[in-house]
Order: sequence, then structure tokens, then C-alpha cells
Amino acid sequence: MGPVKNIPQHKKLYEILRKHITGGIYKEGDLLPSENELCRLYGMTRPTVRQSLSSLASDGYIRKHQGKGSIVHQLPKEIGILSVSGTTSAVGDRNLKTKIIVKPVLIPWKNDFIFPLSELERESGCIYMERLRLLDDIPIFYDISYIANVNLPRITSRQFGNRSLFKILREHYQIEIKGGEQRIKAIPASAKISSFLHLKKGEPVLHLERKMETNNPGLFLYSSIFCNTEKYSIFGRF
Repeated sequence: MGPVKNIPQHKKLYEILRKHITGGIYKEGDLLPSENELCRLYGMTRPTVRQSLSSLASDGYIRKHQGKGSIVHQLPKEIGILSVSGTTSAVGDRNLKTKIIVKPVLIPWKNDFIFPLSELERESGCIYMERLRLLDDIPIFYDISYIANVNLPRITSRQFGNRSLFKILREHYQIEIKGGEQRIKAIPASAKISSFLHLKKGEPVLHLERKMETNNPGLFLYSSIFCNTEKYSIFGRF
């Protein structure tokens, strides 16, 4: 398998501007630099800058106004898990914590896995991990991750507590999420799910099944996420 591609420029600019917004450099109602200014400042083309701004708008960080430019929008209280930037990026600098329930371990795939698998994925095995995500000490996601073990050396020995999975993949393996598909439905909470999310057994819980495409051909990330939406709704723009 050939080397993975570098992180796209529009993703780099997205992260820079997102950090400046969540860090308070740009506040509610502030104008971001113009497209021309961003092109000159970061040495990027106009299509690249526009793609970054479109992603920021889709994730709710800015609003585009004709004749004015990109205006910072107050961050939504909801959780932007529908974004491919990941939960940590979507939440921003709020008090997000990650508790590891099951450390990453290499196991065979289940025969009745939630998505169809390629022969390469079946042969390579599955990196399995369970995490509980808490926002302001309130459990909001019970997240089961399945990663195809395709050229990810030593990933099971890395520390995932209070760290972003997407960031670890990006920094150590140059793996970037490109998009994906997901199924969403409400189901009654099992005893295990209700215990983790502090819900009553049988209470409705939002269940997301996701397949995430990456810039590495043959490598996909899968997840089964159970969401406590009692305080925070799930946010997304389209």
C-alpha cells in the first residue's frame, strides 16, 4: 500500500480559524479576514480558502453575509457530531473529557458486523475500543470504535484518554477523515447503556452507526455511538 497523502490545505486552515474562534481571538459578531487576506496570509489559493470557510459555516462557527464577509457565529450549545471534524473539534474548548472503557485491542471482526467489510479489512483485523465522552461531567456519548488495522503500527499502545481519536490518526499516521455515511435511530437503552449515560433502562437513546472514509485507500473507521440528548441535542447544518 502506498503512502497516505498529506493533510489538505483547506483542513489546516479550517483548524487554525476554528481554534482562533473557540479561543476567543474572534468573538461573536466579529468579521474574519477577507478571502483575499487569508490567501495572502497563509499562501493558499482562493478555492482552498473558500472550502475552509464553507466547512466553518457548515459546522456553525461562522455565517456568510453577502457584501460583508464571514461573521463569527455564537457557538451552538448542541454537539456537532454530524461533522466529519470529530467530537473534539465540534465541541471546541468546552470541558470535554474522555473515559476509556475498553482500551484499544486487536480482535477479529464479527461475522455480522454493522457494515459490509472488504476482504482486506477481514484479513487485517479490527482495532476495537470503547469510550465514554463527558461534557461538563455529564456523560453524552458512549462510543464503540472499530478501525481496520491497515498500516497503523503501535496504535493499541497509544494513550486515548482525554485525547481526540481523529487528532491521533492525523498527527501520527497522516490519516484524514474525508466523509462517510451514517444511520440514526432511536432505541430503548439497555442496562449497560443506561448505566453509562445515567438514563433509566428502556428510556429512548439516540443510536448512530457510522462508516468514515479516509485518505488512505482501504482504511475505514466505524463506530456505534449511543447519545444522551437530555441536555444537548445533536447539531448539524446542511
